[in-house]
Amino acid sequence: MFHQAYFLESMPSIGGKKAGGSKNYLFGPKHEQDKLLPKLNVFLIQVPILLTRMKDVIDLYRDVVIEIATPYFVGTGFYLREHALIVTNEHVVRDNKAVVINGPKLEKQLAPVVFIDVRHDLAFLAAPQIDVPIVALANDKPVHEGDPVIAIGHPFGLKFSATQGIVSNAKHDREGVTYIQHDAALNPGNSGGPLVNANGAILGVNTFIMKDGNSIGFCLPVDHLQECIDAYQKGRGELGALCISCSNAVFQSTIEGQYCPHCGAKVALPNKADDFEPIGIPNTIEEIIENAGYHAELSRSGPNNWSIQKGSARINITYYEETGLITGDAYLCNLPKDNIKPLYEFLLRQNYLLEGLTLSMKDSAIILSLLIFDRYLNVEIGLQMFQYLFEQADYYDNVLVEEYGAVWREE
Repeated sequence: MFHQAYFLESMPSIGGKKAGGSKNYLFGPKHEQDKLLPKLNVFLIQVPILLTRMKDVIDLYRDVVIEIATPYFVGTGFYLREHALIVTNEHVVRDNKAVVINGPKLEKQLAPVVFIDVRHDLAFLAAPQIDVPIVALANDKPVHEGDPVIAIGHPFGLKFSATQGIVSNAKHDREGVTYIQHDAALNPGNSGGPLVNANGAILGVNTFIMKDGNSIGFCLPVDHLQECIDAYQKGRGELGALCISCSNAVFQSTIEGQYCPHCGAKVALPNKADDFEPIGIPNTIEEIIENAGYHAELSRSGPNNWSIQKGSARINITYYEETGLITGDAYLCNLPKDNIKPLYEFLLRQNYLLEGLTLSMKDSAIILSLLIFDRYLNVEIGLQMFQYLFEQADYYDNVLVEEYGAVWREE
């Protein structure tokens, strides 16, 4: 939908007042513009109504976009309600039979990988039916350079994020695959998220960025996604993959050993991925998590990272293999806007009393942390330390909000 807008070389005085300076835009209903146009030297242009629409588009996708985590990667997916599938990149879920998914309308859980297309870097996850908006695929909608776009995802494992840009090249060819090049900012974690147009329809799947490039991102067009959906549906729910050589769909019931029945090329179905087995310190950390009463596999959030929810607090555990440092950071609540001094004084007093834990600030977030080096870690010591962190995190979260006016964090 477009309003007419006019580029004004100059604007005369209207009603005794100067209407504006040089090089301005005149917006508004056409019947009002028509009263002024005879007096103005203008060039007609078409400008999309983006100011309110972009917010509506972003809000539409808040429940549709899904966080994805594996022991190797964190990324983004989006839920297609009519197919009960989560779409993402193949490289996000590579070497996994199932991955962790989480969303506003979706409880954190494991979702099986049901279909992969290595050539086009696409993957589908089976998901339960959830009550989210149905989003449209922009099938048969031409894409032009200069079209406004929005990239939506979870960059760096953060919560929902959206960036705006324009299409730079509608048909960028790379290794025989056509991509949409755009300048909406993409970061690690955005992989697998949707690129949408100003009408809220999905143009494609954000797939990669140009190394050392300044906001140069690439999106697999929606026609490839539609072809992949059509291919998957031929298997009526069977696990499958597109053959990288002949592009035919291969399913559990049709594969010949490890080979494509059409061309003989080797094909790996999603269920053939080896189970992830942590070793060394990551294995010790996962034993601690299990012994503390949490699901280690559901806690995985990328390489050497784990995320656990304890009450209202979120605890991130990270192992820095190069230095041997293990950190546990419990994100509690946020600073209030007023009467902050008593809260600061309370934090300082508690830091004097706490053993092995530290209260600190990061921007407006209040964090409770522990540090331990891997050479001192075993299951018994680690379990004591992390249980203490979990208990104190839940305690301080409540105290800070109820007694000192801190603000609950929004996840």
